[in-house]
Amino acid sequence: MTTALLHRRFPALEPMLPFLRLGDAPTPVRELRGTGRGGLWCKDESGYGSGGWGGNKVRKLEWLLPELRRRGTRTVLTVGATGTNWGLAATLYARDLGIDTVIALIDQPEDAHVREQLSRLRGSGATLHFTRSKPLTITAAPWLFLRHTRRLRLPVYLPAGGSAPIGVLGYVEAGLELGEQVAAGELPEPRHIVTAVGSGGTAAGLALGCALAGLRSEVLAVVVNDTLPLATTDLTRLADRAAAVLRKRGATFDVRPLRLASTRDYLGDGYGHPTPEATAAAQVAEAAGLHLDPVYSAKAFAAALTADPDGPVLFLNTYGPRG
Repeated sequence: MTTALLHRRFPALEPMLPFLRLGDAPTPVRELRGTGRGGLWCKDESGYGSGGWGGNKVRKLEWLLPELRRRGTRTVLTVGATGTNWGLAATLYARDLGIDTVIALIDQPEDAHVREQLSRLRGSGATLHFTRSKPLTITAAPWLFLRHTRRLRLPVYLPAGGSAPIGVLGYVEAGLELGEQVAAGELPEPRHIVTAVGSGGTAAGLALGCALAGLRSEVLAVVVNDTLPLATTDLTRLADRAAAVLRKRGATFDVRPLRLASTRDYLGDGYGHPTPEATAAAQVAEAAGLHLDPVYSAKAFAAALTADPDGPVLFLNTYGPRG
């Protein structure tokens, strides 16, 4: 698939909303066996992307990067924790388009995973600023913008995780893709779709995409970040902002109400802090052929294993190989 499903569904969008395919779609779906839970399926985003990089951030960049290129952007400023997958993905893919990336980094609990990721960030070509905390990052923001102004042009700010309304379209696209896979009989219509939520874009986009696809699935957003507002109302508001982008650029539709809920039951002590449930879930996932990370996907998989057994459950694996 080379064209966007959003463009196929709403042809008026194509000249108004550029898209850059960065991975092979559709991503595979399969039933997970040996987990101790029946009716558990996976849509595996881990291989989505190019150059050895996969995961959910790539879908957001497919819409963000061409928009930045259309605007003539030379530098982007974004934020993330010291083990940020988003910051690394943004740097690697933006670099291919001649766009520089500046990242303000906030501390998170350090382990081997974080140290390895920080090493990749240091070698990626990104300019790193260790601002340590959210309040200090906000305080430093004016200086960061001025410090990286080029030819009187300020950097363009991209929110954490790429969860700007245009970035959310990456998972609207994935929701439409899932709808086609259900229609083709590749999997039953899920009762619940379980995904980790660190900045909101994946869950918000999925809910909107599933509604556009006519699916009745409820998206269960498993909150793994305690530094951002990620309640159901916040995610719904973000989905509404993405819908507004589509309507402003030519799409006509009505999808109320969205089926979306968030839970903090699997967060533990906060962002980056391991939990016994996530550790156990990661071991179950390994036996089913899935490699998960402790910060995001293992916590979401713990929720998938315990979701209400009133129908098929789909786990969205957002953790990809690291190039």
